[in-house]
Amino acid sequence: MEELEPHVDSPRILWVAALTIAVSVVAVLAVREVAVRVIHPAPSFTPLTLDPPIIDTFLCTVVAILVFVRIVFYPSSIRTWRRVAAVVLVLSFLPDVLLATSHDMGGGWREAAALMTMHVVVWAICVTLLPALAIPKHPPKTRALDRALSIL
Repeated sequence: MEELEPHVDSPRILWVAALTIAVSVVAVLAVREVAVRVIHPAPSFTPLTLDPPIIDTFLCTVVAILVFVRIVFYPSSIRTWRRVAAVVLVLSFLPDVLLATSHDMGGGWREAAALMTMHVVVWAICVTLLPALAIPKHPPKTRALDRALSIL
């Protein structure tokens, strides 16, 4: 039996990308709102102001989508995508840890934990939505001329 290559349709990836970005930004803003109400960060702690989470989430989600589109053609693409995303998630914690230990901008571990929570939320959205919605469940339809002729 011939194994089908995973594929992503151009129109499909466009709406899936837009949905992933929108859901990620809304989720990050929800986490940010809870964090600001619970932690009461110093006004000088700019990572929890309104603009940086929106801009960072938008840019990083776009990069994640571009990486996903490249990885989807690899063997074991979903597994590879989730592994790459997990490594990137862990690496994304490094600036937050440095921010917490250096106490730059008046932040500490509580603020860093809020930022890390935002990272986890976006990671979960990307590793869930992109494979589930961007890769069709059914193989693409081939034209009759592309198929081998058989009388059986």
